[in-house]
Amino acid sequence: MLRSRLFEIEQESIAPIPAEARHGRSRELFTIWFGMNMTPLTVVTGATATTLLGLPMIASIIAIFLGHAIGGIAMALHAAQGPQLGVPQMLQARGQFGSRGASLIVAVAILMFVGYFSSNLIVSSDSIAALLPEANGTAMIIGCAVLSFIIAAFGYNLVRKVTALGAYVVGALVLVSFAGLLASGDFWAQMNHGEFTWTGFLAMLAIGIVWQLTYAPYVSDYSRYMPAKSGTKGAFWGTYLGCVTSSAVLMVLGAGVGIAVTGVDSMTGLHGLLGPVLGAAVLVGFALVAAAGNSVNAYCSALCALTLVETFISGWRPGIKARLVTSLVLHVLGVALALTAATSFASSYFSFLSVLLYVLIPWSAVNLVDYYVIRHGSYAVDEFYAADGGRYGRWNAGALAVFAIGVLAQVPFMATSFYTGVVAEAMGGIDIAWLVGLGVSSLVYIVIARTAPGLIRLDSEARFSSIEPQIHGK
Repeated sequence: MLRSRLFEIEQESIAPIPAEARHGRSRELFTIWFGMNMTPLTVVTGATATTLLGLPMIASIIAIFLGHAIGGIAMALHAAQGPQLGVPQMLQARGQFGSRGASLIVAVAILMFVGYFSSNLIVSSDSIAALLPEANGTAMIIGCAVLSFIIAAFGYNLVRKVTALGAYVVGALVLVSFAGLLASGDFWAQMNHGEFTWTGFLAMLAIGIVWQLTYAPYVSDYSRYMPAKSGTKGAFWGTYLGCVTSSAVLMVLGAGVGIAVTGVDSMTGLHGLLGPVLGAAVLVGFALVAAAGNSVNAYCSALCALTLVETFISGWRPGIKARLVTSLVLHVLGVALALTAATSFASSYFSFLSVLLYVLIPWSAVNLVDYYVIRHGSYAVDEFYAADGGRYGRWNAGALAVFAIGVLAQVPFMATSFYTGVVAEAMGGIDIAWLVGLGVSSLVYIVIARTAPGLIRLDSEARFSSIEPQIHGK
């Protein structure tokens, strides 16, 4: 029986997790993802509903919970792949796109991870600055990054435990925050403030859905340690309930603060609602847990970067040293981006994150359809690491074509700060690109699998009949 030691540096990297190293329960995955969302960034995003989008509180609550509940299904289906395959999430893309074709998707995921890592550094720093205006912002950002690096360096077990502890700490702070919000006369007076519009409602719905889909590229990085035979269902529900519950609750808190306190940012407003003592405890708690929880982004981005490099170095198997060096480099990049947040470059980069999400949605559709509908979880995992791509090849032209079609199909439906497609504009700014991307990519991939399976390199064992998932080559 495996005895996990919290401060032992993780030995595994991007290779399949062996059976003797498998451990974990759904409750532990719940606390990882519950704690992961317990950040100021989640609160600030939730405030969008009642501030920028101008929705009343009840409509905001419905849009937030419904969006997260829908988006969480696809996200958790990715998590359920981890126990079966035992490899990092983005490495699995080799089974659909080929070893080098998958590198395109992996590179996009790395850009997204670094962006969100930097965003969390900025919001954590801002939370402390709201309490201590004289504090040095640069020092706070670097300090938060150092904390994240130390945790990520030890690897899976420490990341899991620290995030779980953060879930309990900030969970208590959230209860305090809601108590302060509900005790505020301004909140009740402004409950019906705002105006319901379908544009605003669907925009907030989309924010919840896309927020959940954002986690799809790395949920298996944590569930891959679960036992292969018993962990699939637990991986789904532990990840789904943890991620959906925490993100939705904190966004509702942000929406409430947004209507109760106007003219200031959400975290400053929350501090004002709670008073100097409780407000200080909540802001500091949020900032520290966000900094520690940022190790989740850092850990997964390192696995993605190693996957990318390993693609082009035949026979190389990255170990502890490679993971630590990669993690350090990514932390430095994240800090550099956070420190330039006021520049036009950083502003453009953070806007670019929304485009990255559009790019990842077709990957998610192809991955889920291939795994659940076509191959039923049956992959030759060892061949993911073959120099020539094994049975999946270096480039899977058919899958890459579906990916391109899925991305292009979304363009007319996109609504971003710097581009609005013709259909989205005609619909009053309503963004349903995510729905189009998922639907078109899934449908086209299924059609190709049925009519021209050779285009996506299906072997004789991939079929549509209901079979028990098998792992070949392990």
